[in-house]
Amino acid sequence: MLVGLVALSVRTLWCTSPERVVLAGDTMGTTWGVTLNAPGLPRAAPAELREAIDLRLAAINAAMSTWDPESELSRLNRSETTESVAVGAELARVLGLARQVSEASGGVFDVTVGPLVAAWGFGAGARIPGEGPSPEELVALRARVGWEKLEIDAGAATVRKAVPGVQADLSAIAKGHAVDEVARLLHEAGHQDFLVEIGGEVAARGERVGGGAWRVAIERPHPEGRAAHAVVELGDLAMATSGDYRDFYEAGGERLTHVVDPRIGRPVAHGLASVSVVHPRAALADAWATTLLVLGPEAGPEAAAQAGLGAYFIRRGEGGAFSACGTPGFPTRLDPAGAPVVGEVPCLAGAID
Repeated sequence: MLVGLVALSVRTLWCTSPERVVLAGDTMGTTWGVTLNAPGLPRAAPAELREAIDLRLAAINAAMSTWDPESELSRLNRSETTESVAVGAELARVLGLARQVSEASGGVFDVTVGPLVAAWGFGAGARIPGEGPSPEELVALRARVGWEKLEIDAGAATVRKAVPGVQADLSAIAKGHAVDEVARLLHEAGHQDFLVEIGGEVAARGERVGGGAWRVAIERPHPEGRAAHAVVELGDLAMATSGDYRDFYEAGGERLTHVVDPRIGRPVAHGLASVSVVHPRAALADAWATTLLVLGPEAGPEAAAQAGLGAYFIRRGEGGAFSACGTPGFPTRLDPAGAPVVGEVPCLAGAID
């Protein structure tokens, strides 16, 4: 989760000052916010922009929601055919992009993992938390999970299931895609300086009000309350964070999180609390943040370095303490007061200090 340093109230349709325009609303079961550095914006423009953003986000939700039973994705998930099915071009593009990350990560990123997530008590269609799948059920579920079981032809806008029960859940890439789309909408409307945020995923362009790069905080990975762990300055980049500290429960002395490793069919069990990734595209930052979190504190930094990703890893320590490291390409960190962070060391392959 990211904490924007520019306050965005979900109750505010829009507000303006001589230079700053703030728009906000609801989407995808969360909130969206846009801050524009836009001196001289016509009086009617904020309302028009907000309507355009709401319409664009509604279209994305109608295509990719797993909570809306009438969404395009939900209808695809209910289909039992193993023949190629025509889908909307946008859904096909996002499924194709997800497949690229699956291929690059060796299947660690897997949009078909939803049935396993639900079986462990999380997400759409979840069972009661604490009643995880039996070994026999886990075997049956894993037989219809696997990124290779969903064949995507983005050019033809078709999808084919290798087995009837395969389902797709785009919750680890759809918000990032929506951020990219809102940023594109703003750019096409002539705006050069803005910050977009949806459910914690952000994209920055140009300069903030007063000059300089937009400042965005990475949330401290603590389940109670919200506070900034570090601040980064984003220059024409997107940033996404994946963490295990908001959606979890304990059962039988075991901490179970919504982050499920598709390779073993179980929630991850390591000390990595959150991963933030920067990338020119928010959708890819979103997908890779989840991927690196699944990989954990040792394999995650190594995979990020191999993929050339700027990433920031926060690990739990003893007594509620945290340690952190960043790979090359991740922006310089500031403390919550805006001073440069000292004492952090770069991530090393195979280790996190």
